[in-house]
Amino acid sequence: MKKEFSSKLGIVLSAVGSAVGMANIWGFPYKFQAGGLVFLIFYILFASIFSYVGLSSEFAVGRLAQTGTLGAYEYAYKSRKNNSKLGRYIGFIPLIGTFLIAVGYCVILAYILKGFVDSLTGQIFAMDAEIWFNSFAMENYSVITYHAIAILLTIITCLGGASSIEKSNKIMMPAFFILFVVLAIKVATLPNASAGYANMFKYNPETLNINTIVTAMGQAFFSLSITGSGMIVVGAYISKKEDIVSSSVHTGILDTLSGLIASFVIIPAVSVFNMQQVGGPSLLFVTLPTILKNVRFGRIFAIFLYFAVICAGISSLQNMFEVITESITARFKNLSRRSVFLALGIIVFVLGVNLETIDSFGPYMDIISIYIIPIGASIGAITWFYVLKKDMLLNEINLSSKNKYGNKWHKIGKFVYVPLAIVLTFLALIFKISF
Repeated sequence: MKKEFSSKLGIVLSAVGSAVGMANIWGFPYKFQAGGLVFLIFYILFASIFSYVGLSSEFAVGRLAQTGTLGAYEYAYKSRKNNSKLGRYIGFIPLIGTFLIAVGYCVILAYILKGFVDSLTGQIFAMDAEIWFNSFAMENYSVITYHAIAILLTIITCLGGASSIEKSNKIMMPAFFILFVVLAIKVATLPNASAGYANMFKYNPETLNINTIVTAMGQAFFSLSITGSGMIVVGAYISKKEDIVSSSVHTGILDTLSGLIASFVIIPAVSVFNMQQVGGPSLLFVTLPTILKNVRFGRIFAIFLYFAVICAGISSLQNMFEVITESITARFKNLSRRSVFLALGIIVFVLGVNLETIDSFGPYMDIISIYIIPIGASIGAITWFYVLKKDMLLNEINLSSKNKYGNKWHKIGKFVYVPLAIVLTFLALIFKISF
């Protein structure tokens, strides 16, 4: 089995596939609409910092250790020749976060598959959108078949390791971008869409506050999936011939572009139809179907919408399943990938079917995003810049790099990126902010 991405394009598309998810589709537009130009400016600032040092450090550690989450932390602690026991076990914290997010993400993808099928049949427009959504989101085990399909699709596209992940993302990620661009063009033809665009890029002095800045910072951090786990395995599959920082920056650019394209679909459409400003599942399963119901060829565009989001959802789940499977098979070498994938799929399914109602799913995801994910992200940031030997990290960053990175790059990571990660963790834990 090939264990490297074949090209820079494969690296970037696989990394973007891991990063692009619901945070880009229903989180970014909602926050952009609320914060306007101020949010966008600070988002771009933080996304630049996080992709330049945060994402590149996770890529570098994965490639350096040639393994995923558990092995990478163990490698970092062993580089100091102390606390190797701590290094062997501390990686389980971010890895558990990845597992718990995967459980919730499978429920999301089940909802999306339901939306796609009902768009094909026309059922989505046969009743009021809120009634349609509640018909399955408020009923236990109502999307159980779609739930199983979501897990099966993810496992199938992961079985070949780096090769199958790369090949599937070379199809899914372009499809995601193309379909959302098509949707954005359609929205641009709606009457008064220009008012929505004006609101997006309008400077409002009232939005220049700590809340908007923190929101932009959190969105940038978690949109890039720098969780101390997910991007490490991407790095493990990057060839030694590739420029890591360049790949990280390009990933950050495309990830930001995905949020902007989603915003060009959602914000003007909401403005044109005077819909309530919402984020989360209500945006994707109530607001947008209501809008598309009143648009010419809306059923076709609904099919495009849900298929594009399926691509984003599967690509994110691929990363989560691969992270967990790689870590377990690397630590317990007697286990095969297929057996771990099968066991993982069964466990995720059994746990997830009891979260299929929105009343269960919503609070569950809030707990994971407030408590588990931020802690794991901070552990990762601290480990790469305070535990792993500086020279080892810099040597890996500079390997095959067109530019040379030294003390300046490392200091940005150590004294800017790490404190920001810790600040976000404390904000989540103290103020119960869900990013």
